[in-house]
Amino acid sequence: MARKPRVHVPGGLYHVILRGNGGQKIFYDNEDYARLYLLLQEGTARFTYQVHAFCCMSNHIHLAIQIGDMPLSKIIQNLSFRYTRWINRRKGRIGHLFQGRYKAILVEQESYLLELVRYIHLNPVRARLVKKPGDFQWSGHRAYLGQESLPWLCTDWVLGQFGNRPAIPQRRYQSFVNEGLKEGHREEFHRGNTDEAILGNDRFIEKVLHRKPATRPTSLKRIVTRVCKEYDIKAEQMAKVGRNRRTAEARAVIGYLSMQTQSATLTEVAGRFGRDITSLSKGVRRITERAEKSETESLHLRNLAR
Repeated sequence: MARKPRVHVPGGLYHVILRGNGGQKIFYDNEDYARLYLLLQEGTARFTYQVHAFCCMSNHIHLAIQIGDMPLSKIIQNLSFRYTRWINRRKGRIGHLFQGRYKAILVEQESYLLELVRYIHLNPVRARLVKKPGDFQWSGHRAYLGQESLPWLCTDWVLGQFGNRPAIPQRRYQSFVNEGLKEGHREEFHRGNTDEAILGNDRFIEKVLHRKPATRPTSLKRIVTRVCKEYDIKAEQMAKVGRNRRTAEARAVIGYLSMQTQSATLTEVAGRFGRDITSLSKGVRRITERAEKSETESLHLRNLAR
């Protein structure tokens, strides 16, 4: 049976859980945590999302992440791909680091964000790694208390719920977290309260389930036209059999942009040009790596999709 697509709501808040494949470790030393922090910092700038809370356990990660227009799937795909590449290079291995499909619950911000932040930051306490959340180094809790600087962590909304006078919001936040020290596992933060993995009141759920589907911002036809002009290639050349590297790169760019804008799936792009999806996928991976290494290249590619 095919999996249901993720619930994509622009501006939506999600509780995301990324687990190590087969329960394996995903962090081995401080360098690994620092690398994930760097990837989150780059991701928030590039994809314009906000991280309200996080906790990095030895074999899984919790995130309270609020997206913009970029679908959550693209954000997590980029994060997990780049972090997996980092670990595989360090360990001299290949293969998957994370377990299959990540877990994501769409959460109503007004009703649940405060509790979700507390729940995530208390994860090491529930796991009996520490007695107090402030004793755990790899979460956002210490940054909320002003004991650590994480520019990419968004604390404004949560602290704003506790007042606006200096130092008071942090003290009230700490008291709020301490009130949950004896709180156990909360199933709703892992499964939501509907089959669509949504957590919120009836009105919120009704609004999400009956929302109008998002329109595709850019058509595949427009992307093909822009890329062909960029590479000085006629569209009909894309479907010709041959090993012209320039044509192959143009097809890969079309595949990359189609996935980034959700204009078409890679299968649809491969079908459009009568190409093998495996070869196209390899080309897209090369374009993705180029974009990740160079912000100039990333910007140039985004401009082609407009």
